[in-house]
Amino acid sequence: MNTIAKELFERIKRDGSIKGQIIKVDRFLNHMVDPLLMNQLGTELAGRFATQKVDKIITAESSGIMIAQAIAGQLGVPFVYAKKKRPLTMGEFFAASSYSFTKEESTTLYVSREVILPGERLLFADDFFAVGSTYKAIEQIVEQAEATLVGAAVIINKSERRDIDAILTLEELTD
Repeated sequence: MNTIAKELFERIKRDGSIKGQIIKVDRFLNHMVDPLLMNQLGTELAGRFATQKVDKIITAESSGIMIAQAIAGQLGVPFVYAKKKRPLTMGEFFAASSYSFTKEESTTLYVSREVILPGERLLFADDFFAVGSTYKAIEQIVEQAEATLVGAAVIINKSERRDIDAILTLEELTD
């Protein structure tokens, strides 16, 4: 476990909680946000993709926005977030459905055709990776845009998948 992973683990123990699959981090990551910690997490995750060509970071509204911005800032690229409601100003768009187990609801994610161009290389970012519903929706949107998803960078990976770059995994949190 590297330094930032240890710091995050200690912060979860101090200011959050772990109850099975539920990791409560709303006092510093996804409700009230510690910007210094978020920047450190973004620096770590961006470093893992520094040698790859990444044109944009992509995430879903709303909890992924902070880590997407931190990673994008480190890589010097824009970030895009898929919206949960399509505004009247959004003309042509890409869309895909996503189910949130935390909120127990299905939602459609929308991205304007103006913000993802064919051939672009996008990196998915989010606070958590659980069952992959949001990731699958983003994959569909990126495919509709004829762009490429180059990877996934998340703060905590709760799944069994090992192709997701994460600061911590559920396994590390529950050992």
